[in-house]
Amino acid sequence: QVQLVESGGGLVQAGGSLGLSCAASGTIIGVRAMGWYRQAPGKQRELVATSTRDGSINYADSVKGRFTISRDNAKRTMSLQMNSLKPEDTAVYYCNADLLGVGSGWRDYWGQGTQVTVSS
Repeated sequence: QVQLVESGGGLVQAGGSLGLSCAASGTIIGVRAMGWYRQAPGKQRELVATSTRDGSINYADSVKGRFTISRDNAKRTMSLQMNSLKPEDTAVYYCNADLLGVGSGWRDYWGQGTQVTVSS
């Protein structure tokens, strides 16, 4: 069964750093776009950063210069390094990937979410 498993997150003071990781497991033939999204209480889920298979990267304006997304296609993993964190970065962060599994075709997968809390 194909799934995304996240790790990292937690509580940090404003100005601090945290790292998130995401690993795709199962019988995976291919990976296309991967990305991170977040959802704060009472708000809609929003894009944080995305990375295409050819290396194109896109960041939300609110995190540019502070967050860095990276991926390892061979290992089917992705990371998000978050620096200079602000209280407004507090949210549940979700890993997302477009994966090709055996017998399932290309599908959009989501991780279970991990909480990031930034205290002021």
